[in-house]
Amino acid sequence: MLSQSSFKARRQKVFAQMHDNSIAVLSAAPLQHRNSDTEQPFRQDSYFYYLTGFDETFAIAVLLKQAGKEKFILFCQERDPSAEQWTGSRAGIHGAMEHYGADEAYSISEASLRFNALFADIQTIYFLINNNPAFDKKLLSWVETQRQKARKGVDAPSKFIDLRLILDEMRLFKTKEEIAILSQTCELSAHAHVQAMKNCKVGMYEYEVEAILLYEFYRKGSRHVAYPCIVAAGNNACVLHYTRNNSLINDNELVLVDAGAELQGYAADITRTFPANGRFTKEQQAIYELVLASQMAAIEAITPQATWDQMQNTILQVLVQGLVDLGLLRGDVATLIEEKAYLPFYMHNSGHWLGLDVHDVGHYKVNAGWRKLEKGMVFTVEPGLYIAHDNQQVAEKWRGIGVRIEDDIFIDDEVVVLTKDVPKTVEEITKIMQTKA
Repeated sequence: MLSQSSFKARRQKVFAQMHDNSIAVLSAAPLQHRNSDTEQPFRQDSYFYYLTGFDETFAIAVLLKQAGKEKFILFCQERDPSAEQWTGSRAGIHGAMEHYGADEAYSISEASLRFNALFADIQTIYFLINNNPAFDKKLLSWVETQRQKARKGVDAPSKFIDLRLILDEMRLFKTKEEIAILSQTCELSAHAHVQAMKNCKVGMYEYEVEAILLYEFYRKGSRHVAYPCIVAAGNNACVLHYTRNNSLINDNELVLVDAGAELQGYAADITRTFPANGRFTKEQQAIYELVLASQMAAIEAITPQATWDQMQNTILQVLVQGLVDLGLLRGDVATLIEEKAYLPFYMHNSGHWLGLDVHDVGHYKVNAGWRKLEKGMVFTVEPGLYIAHDNQQVAEKWRGIGVRIEDDIFIDDEVVVLTKDVPKTVEEITKIMQTKA
């Protein structure tokens, strides 16, 4: 569990990068309705949570830097026993200061009035442009109210900066506390994948495998998934973001499972592909081992100071050479890569940053060049090959095979595979599939 000192340290880093006479403003996530009278389970906005640890809606966080002084202000809902009887306890004004480190706290109902005073002599506003358009509109209306006081000698803020310019770079580099949570999230997600693999049987529906994953996530303390689970059998695995999970799992089909838990807001992201009956066909094994070889080569290529694109380049080199060797592509490997002839089989990149969001924030390029990998970064490596059932350019024996293998990587003094506990060699998978739970 992250301590309030961790959130305070993050705010101090933001203050250090803010101009004097400036204010940073963030809104909590709004409630999302599922239907006419119920809401989706609340999930706090990642940026808001990153700086506050506050897990309620109807809240505004303010970082005020003025005349050399720094102040953290939190607007939130007041305590209301009648409302809390229905929806649970709130921190309230006192709790915002005592438990969340706010220097000042006010009722959210006072925000419009108090921002008039907060904007006095403020030149610059930092906010998450278009992160919450409804809140942006409200914030700009408060600025406009200040502008209308110009004849009275009141200056309105005139400079607007996207707060992502500060926060995205901060969030890219994980602290020891964050890595501890990510490690735990990956560990429990890995356990769920192993149980799904052990319990998958021909004749089950994809949603039954999904149910195993969700049960294990919940049982280990994760109440939320990092993203909708993908359980894709047969040709469904060739649909990259397949989430219907309602097809029957047939004999001789591969099952692609892409699922990760969320713990204290931090995501895991794991993909494994295995045969429903526990035995790869010759063609399935050939494709699987090619994808695995490309992933292992990419992980081997990860070193501090290697650039982000080196993983993708390594994956492409291995995959395209393998596709040529299998007769699925014809021609010179370098030319095929240059012409992107692999796109019908492999149409995504090597991976993405991982953290509070499963596709976490952070630039992949810096000054127009691919950024170097550095200590503290966490990301996925996830090559795949997808041969759709209607691909008429290949022999029928290859059609309907979809394979993706994905692991979560942390760069420390060495490269750490956070999701290593999930089997991925043919031998390991065959063994675990033959010892059904």
